Amino acid sequence: MKSKTKFVCSECGYETRKWLGRCPSCLQWNTFLEEPESETKGNSVERALPKAIPLTEISWETERRITTGMQELDRVLGGGIVDGSLVLVGGDPGIGKSTLLLQVCGVLSRNSGMKILYVSGEESVKQIKIRAERLSVNSENILMVTETCFENISKLIEEINPHVVILDSIQTVYSELLSSAPGSVSQVREVTGQLMRIAKGRGVTVFIVGHVTKEGAIAGPRVLEHMVDTVLYFEGERHQNYRILRAVKNRFGSTNEIGLFEMTQYGLKEVNNPSGLFLDSRAKDQPGSVIVASLEGTRPMLLEIQALVTPTVFGIARRMATGIDYNRMTMLMAVLEKRIGMPLYNHDAYVNVVGGIHIDEPACDLGVVASIAGSFKNQPVDPDIVVVGEVGLTGEVRPVNQADKRIMEAKRLGFRKCLVPSGNKSSALENIDGIEIIFAGTVEEALAYLF
Repeated sequence: MKSKTKFVCSECGYETRKWLGRCPSCLQWNTFLEEPESETKGNSVERALPKAIPLTEISWETERRITTGMQELDRVLGGGIVDGSLVLVGGDPGIGKSTLLLQVCGVLSRNSGMKILYVSGEESVKQIKIRAERLSVNSENILMVTETCFENISKLIEEINPHVVILDSIQTVYSELLSSAPGSVSQVREVTGQLMRIAKGRGVTVFIVGHVTKEGAIAGPRVLEHMVDTVLYFEGERHQNYRILRAVKNRFGSTNEIGLFEMTQYGLKEVNNPSGLFLDSRAKDQPGSVIVASLEGTRPMLLEIQALVTPTVFGIARRMATGIDYNRMTMLMAVLEKRIGMPLYNHDAYVNVVGGIHIDEPACDLGVVASIAGSFKNQPVDPDIVVVGEVGLTGEVRPVNQADKRIMEAKRLGFRKCLVPSGNKSSALENIDGIEIIFAGTVEEALAYLF
């Protein structure tokens, strides 16, 4: 007898009886995968109808937070771990996800005496022990087990009653209630739903490790990110020492917060002064180098933008951007050509953000423009000035948010001048002592001051 199959969208989990080229739910192409029909081994149970409570009668209190002992991780989580929360940590293979969580286990067990259950579906307990020795993590409150069956994991949680559960990784765990393979859409969705019920029902904080696809998204259905409370992405190049932990979803705190770590032979080390780190080996008085003040969440960071503009050898000029959006770079170059009259059409242009950081906010536009113009003119920018501002298509410099935080960070690191948009002129900025603030309303005014 032929077994029944169904087709499930790998992006959103939409199910259909036949294969479709385009998902009618998320409108993505070629995302349907064939899976065996999921069969529940057991009868459904009638549940009592919940009672609706008036909003005025609901009592609440601020959620209790437990500090992890790692300031960078606490910053990204919004102040610490929340009881009963479900946290998804994603990243490329070998980036340091397991190392980070194992260090968190060591700090929590040492400082708070919390009982932690570490479930691995990929490594044996001996392999984890070797890593723990390297990280100087050793506590009887950390319980290790290698298991991929979710029913067994659920029984272990009931028996041990831990404060924190770490599951590495979600793609290796399967439920016996479903006949599909581990890592499939139905398995990931079912296991995550059961973990959510355990976390909320028992007040246990659960960390889930998730692999990412070649496009950089969490592997599995997109609904996985919707189900959890917090989604953290661990970013960075495997051949570089620095790692960035970024929150893209957080029900208990701000999103777009980042934490910076340095990977050493003894594990991850926190970087509390990222601005000083990225500017440490800066070459001064070099054309094309400009310091900008970026804002990542609530943290201001000073970054160096470098540009190299050279006459093109071939017929078509080449453009390359690292750390910023390529389309935005070409747009800013078009503004220089049209509004300033700078002939860049026959020049190759390369723009790079030092340190492997990727910046998305438009407040760094003026820094990109200044670095390209400086390399084209072969004139260096004053090494003691920080540039901030968004550039419009008409050549105007638009105001940025939280300009005072950016200026104070520049002052803290010893910079003497800061070029900001005229729209940010206010008494609050003018009262900042110890640093000269220059205002510019257009790109032409800004470049006239810089060169």
